[in-house]
Amino acid sequence: MAKVLLVDDDAHIRELVRLYLEDEGFEVIEKTNGEDALHYAENQIVDLVILDIMMPKMDGWALCENLREFGEMPILMITAKGESTDRIKGFKLGTDDYLVKPFDPVELVLRVKALLKRYRISTANEIRLGTITLDRKRYQVSYSHGPSVTLPMKEFELLYKLGSYPGQLFTREHLIEQIWGLDYEGDDRTVDVHIKRLRERFADLESDFRIVTIRGLGYRLEVAQD
Repeated sequence: MAKVLLVDDDAHIRELVRLYLEDEGFEVIEKTNGEDALHYAENQIVDLVILDIMMPKMDGWALCENLREFGEMPILMITAKGESTDRIKGFKLGTDDYLVKPFDPVELVLRVKALLKRYRISTANEIRLGTITLDRKRYQVSYSHGPSVTLPMKEFELLYKLGSYPGQLFTREHLIEQIWGLDYEGDDRTVDVHIKRLRERFADLESDFRIVTIRGLGYRLEVAQD
């Protein structure tokens, strides 16, 4: 199921939201401040972030802005502030939706589902490419015939990103930003290295899918048609 990062220094709010989301099958990761949440999101796959504004160490405004620098995950703000200026500021910084405390937890669940649907994120956290299935929760590749294997994190994220949007072109720069982060200081040719490893790893599955190089532009994954 989809992984939700919940960031709020109010333990009661976290418990309420977690109970309702887990009841719907979501995996919930709780953090009490923006700094810890940002560190987690930089190193783990997150499908959606729910965050409060007033928090210690790093507030929701700063967290939202930082998350938008390296990720495309949907962001939902929950806060006691209800002024229109705060909502406008939140949307300008990149939040996708907004709920004011006290809120109806059922409405929150519905908004979470709507955001995931808008972002075309599968709540199953799995992608099927021909005879293999990618499992985001375990970084594993399952074969229809044979044992599962665990891929290195960046290789898996790269394959999952391409496989989530078959036929869509991704530039090296976009892949660097989304997978390695904007603060990555290495050569963007690292994408080429990881693509080469993926091609070698799945060389015998070209009848299922293949990663195509678009010269001078980037890469796209093509799934074989039945």
